[in-house]
Amino acid sequence: MSDLIRVHEPKIVAVANQKGGVGKTTTTINLAAALSELGWKILIIDLDPQGNASTGLGIDIEARENTTYELILDDAMLQDVILPTEFENISIVPSTVDLSSADIELIANEKRSFLLHDALRQPAMEQYAFDFVLIDCPPSLNLLTVNAMVAAHSVLVPLQTEFFALEGLSQLMLTIREVRQSANSKLRIEGVVLTMFDARNNLSQQVEADARENLGDIVFRTRIPRNVRVSEAPSYAMPVLEFDSQSKGALAYRELAKEFLMNNEMTKG
Repeated sequence: MSDLIRVHEPKIVAVANQKGGVGKTTTTINLAAALSELGWKILIIDLDPQGNASTGLGIDIEARENTTYELILDDAMLQDVILPTEFENISIVPSTVDLSSADIELIANEKRSFLLHDALRQPAMEQYAFDFVLIDCPPSLNLLTVNAMVAAHSVLVPLQTEFFALEGLSQLMLTIREVRQSANSKLRIEGVVLTMFDARNNLSQQVEADARENLGDIVFRTRIPRNVRVSEAPSYAMPVLEFDSQSKGALAYRELAKEFLMNNEMTKG
C-alpha cells in the first residue's frame, strides 16, 4: 500500500436512495470490489436491517455477533465490529434484523444524528488505514440514513433507469440539503449513477436524458447495464467482479470506480 497517495482519513460515502430495488447494495459491493482491485482499502458499513451487503459478501448470520447496531447504539469499539471478508482489501461492519428497531431507539438519544459520525472517528480507525468507507443505507429517509449523511463526506445516489425514477429524488436532495444546513455543512453529492440501464430500451434512454438535463454534471458518465450476471452474483456471495470478471456488469463497475477516483483526484503514486 506504500505506492498509494493516502488521504489523512478515509473518504466516507453514503450510498443512498429511499427507493428500494435501485441497486444500492449492488453498487456498494461492486464499487468496493472495483476499488479494491486497484489497490484501495475499503470498509463497508451495512446500515440496512436486511443485511444484504453482509450476505452478498459471504458473512454468515452466525458470524454477526457484533454489528452496526452495537456500533451505533452500544458504543462498540471498531475492532469488535469490523470483520474481514474473503475479498482482498474489503472489510465490513455487518448488519442483522436487530437494526430495524434502531430508528425507534435513536429518537430518545440527544445525539441521535451523530452516533455513526462519532463511531467512525474512533482513534482505532487510523490503524486500519482504510481509503474509503462505503455506507449501504436502508431504503428510506429515516434516522439511520440521516446518521449516514451526517457521518459522510458525500452521497452517491444509484438511480434506476425505469419509470418514475426521478420521482422521490427531490425529497432525497431536500434531505441532503437539510443535513448540510443543520449537521454537516461539508456534505456534497458524490454523483448519481444510472443503474439497470438497457440501451435497447427507449425508456432507459429517456430517463438518462431527463436525469442529465435536470441534474447536469453530477450524473456519472458510466452507466451500469441491466445484466444477469450482476443479478446472479449475490446468490453466490460474491461481487460480480469475482463471479464473472469479464461480464458487462463487472466492466461497468470498473469504469465507475475509475470515474469515481478521477472525480476525487485520487491516483496511485
